[in-house]
Amino acid sequence: MSVTPSEDRPLVAVLDYGSGNVHSAVKALIAAGADARLTSDRGLVRDADGLVVPGVGAFRAVMDALRESRADELIDRRLAGGRPVLGICVGMQVLFEHGVERGEDTEGLGEWPGAVTELDAPVLPHMGWNTVEPGEGSVLFRGIERERFYFVHSYAAQSWTLDVMPPFPAPALTWSRHGAPFLAAVENGPLSATQFHPEKSGEAGIRLLSNWIGALRRTTV
Repeated sequence: MSVTPSEDRPLVAVLDYGSGNVHSAVKALIAAGADARLTSDRGLVRDADGLVVPGVGAFRAVMDALRESRADELIDRRLAGGRPVLGICVGMQVLFEHGVERGEDTEGLGEWPGAVTELDAPVLPHMGWNTVEPGEGSVLFRGIERERFYFVHSYAAQSWTLDVMPPFPAPALTWSRHGAPFLAAVENGPLSATQFHPEKSGEAGIRLLSNWIGALRRTTV
């Protein structure tokens, strides 16, 4: 399949591996300035300027679907080559070493150390709009530091243990709170992720995606 982007729009592959309705993510990426395509084509996923990994539902179900389609291999190869990837919601959670849901421990992709666990909050799921505290040097939240974003989840990464040593830049860690602090977003080299849904976060979400797409333009020029 051809991977030529449309006009000057970076080509973004939205990984189609059976994880629910992700057409809203494609529409949001197009609105943000990408040539976005929902695809399971391995060549397109490998060679696109950016890859978005969506995810809804249970950690284990998402991991099973990724492995069954061998999409886990594609994600790992892209990152090994320094090619940008953006995980969304459970697509962020599976980037960690493992997830624990209802007492069941499932191995994740292991791109980041640590576990995804249930939020310690009086009401679950955490559903609705919430503020975030962008990390120093964040590209995703540039110009939208005070905006609110839309969350739907009961589980999250609640700590960060990866030590990044110079000359590599420190990751930008963005936190939010529902009962206790949790990671709302991570920007770590070519790998970025959000626990909230940018595609459901109105204009702020479009601007966040536009910031990510803008970074793709700079890396492909």
